[in-house]
Amino acid sequence: MSPHVVVNGAQRPLGNVGGHVTLLQWLRETGYTGSKEGCAEGECGACAVLVARPNGVDASRWTAINACLVPAAGLEDQEIVTAEGFGAPDALHPVQRGMADLGGSQCGYCTPGFICSMASEYYRPERTPTTSGQAEHQPEAEPGVTGEHGLLGDDHAPDHEHGPNGFDLHSLSGNLCRCTGYRPIRDAAYGLGQPVDGDPLAQRLSSPAPAAAATVIDSDQGTFVRPATLAQALQELAEHPTAVLVAGSTDWGVELNIRHARAAYSIAIDRLEELRTLKVGDGFIDLGAALSLTEIERGLDGEVPLLAELFPQFASRLIRNGATLGGNLGTGSPIGDTAPGLLALDVTLVLASTGGEREVSLAEYFTGYRQSVRCPDEMIKTIRVPTPVAPITGFHKIAKRRFDDISSVAVAFAMRLEPADHSSNGASEQIVADIKIGLGGVAATPLRASATEQALIGKPWNRATAFAAAAVLGAAGTPMSDHRASAHYRSAMLKTSLMKFYNQHATGAPQHQMSEV
Repeated sequence: MSPHVVVNGAQRPLGNVGGHVTLLQWLRETGYTGSKEGCAEGECGACAVLVARPNGVDASRWTAINACLVPAAGLEDQEIVTAEGFGAPDALHPVQRGMADLGGSQCGYCTPGFICSMASEYYRPERTPTTSGQAEHQPEAEPGVTGEHGLLGDDHAPDHEHGPNGFDLHSLSGNLCRCTGYRPIRDAAYGLGQPVDGDPLAQRLSSPAPAAAATVIDSDQGTFVRPATLAQALQELAEHPTAVLVAGSTDWGVELNIRHARAAYSIAIDRLEELRTLKVGDGFIDLGAALSLTEIERGLDGEVPLLAELFPQFASRLIRNGATLGGNLGTGSPIGDTAPGLLALDVTLVLASTGGEREVSLAEYFTGYRQSVRCPDEMIKTIRVPTPVAPITGFHKIAKRRFDDISSVAVAFAMRLEPADHSSNGASEQIVADIKIGLGGVAATPLRASATEQALIGKPWNRATAFAAAAVLGAAGTPMSDHRASAHYRSAMLKTSLMKFYNQHATGAPQHQMSEV
C-alpha cells in the first residue's frame, strides 16, 4: 500500500512528499485549510493539529503539535485531527461552542490552532475538576460546557493558571491571538466540562495509538527514512553520515522554513523504542533521547526538581510535545535551555553507533559553536542523570517574555548543604558541600561555571559567600552583544542570578538586598 495518513477519520494518500514537505504544507494542499501558517517556526500555534500518541500500551492521548514544523512523511499510518474534524456549523464541538459563545474568536486566523490546543487539554486523561457542582445546576448548558456563560469565575480556581475544571492554561502557550486579549479564550477554556458519553474523540483514547510505520520515501523533495529499529537507524547513519536526524522536528522545521535548508537524506528517530525509555535505576535515571519533554515531565512527575522547574520555561506546550533532550543537545546550540539544567545535574550521555556505545560527560561534550565530541556516525541514545539529585536547585531564564521565548541568559543551580562542625557565634551554619552551575547564552557553548563552583564549595552558605561568588560568576564565559542582550547585561544577570538563588534558599535572607550586586 502506498504511504497514507488518517485525517479526521478518512484515509488520505501521502504521495511522494519526501523530506522537505511539512505536515502543514501537505494538509493545506490536500484541502484542510483550517490550519494556517503564521510564523513558520512554531511560535504562533495557528498551525496546531492533534495527533494520536501512546498513553501507555493500550491507550492513546490526543497531543497537539505544530504542523508547520514536522515532516509530513513522518506521519505515515498516523491519525491526525484538524480543526475541521471537531464539529459542523449546526453541531459545534464543546470547545468550538465555548469559543463562539464567549467571543474567543474575532478575526479567526488563530482560532483553528486554539481549538486544537484547547481540545488536547479537554481530552487530557488526567484533567479533573477541582470543584463540584459544575454542570448539574445548568441543564440548559451545551454538552461538555459548564456554567451560565461557560465560566465559574476566578474565586473557584486553584491558581491563576488553572481553572476550576482542571484546565491548565499552559496547554495554550504557543498559541498567539492579536484580537481578543486572551480573556475570552481563557473563559472558554475554564468553562469546559468533561467529554460526554459517546464522544468519538474521547472513545478513541481507549484504544492503542498507531504504531510507527517503517518508511522510505524518495523524491525530488529528498529522501526520508524511518527505520524500524535502532540497529537499522545506526546502519543508515553509518552509510549516510551527513544525514539529518529528525526527532521532535522543532529545529528541523525552522531550518527548513526560515533558513531554507534542504537535507538530501533525513532519518526519523523519534519513534524508536530504544530511544524512548524512562528508567529509574540504582544510582541513575535514564531518559531516552527521543522522549518528548512533555513525556519526560509526565514520567518524572517532579522526581527531578530542577527539570520540573525548567520544563515550564522551555518554549511552549506545543513545542514541548515534540522537542526532545537528544535534539536539544544534538544541535549544540549555546542557548538551548535544557543544556544548563543538565550540566548542573552532572549528566552523562550514552552515544551509540554501529561500533557500540560509549558514555561521555555532558561537561566534556561541547567543543565549539554547535560542535561536540559526537562522531558523524553516532547518535545520542540516553541522557543519564545520577541520583540522588541535589536537593536545592534553581533554574533562572532571563528573556524578554516570561514564557515561550529564547533565553538571553539561562542559569541552573544544583546544590547540597551540610551542617558546619561549629559556629563562632553559636548559631547554626551550613556549608556548601557541593554545587554545580550550568550556564547558557554567555559563550559559544553551554558551560559549567567551574570557578564559581570552587568559590562556593566548602564555604559557609551566607550572604557574604554568595556576594563574593557572584562577582566570580559575573566574569564567566565570553558573553557577546546581540539583538537579545548586551554583553554587559548578560554579565550583570549572571551576578544577579546567584544572589537571587541565595535569597530563595537562605532562611531570613533579605530580598531587597539583591539590588546591591
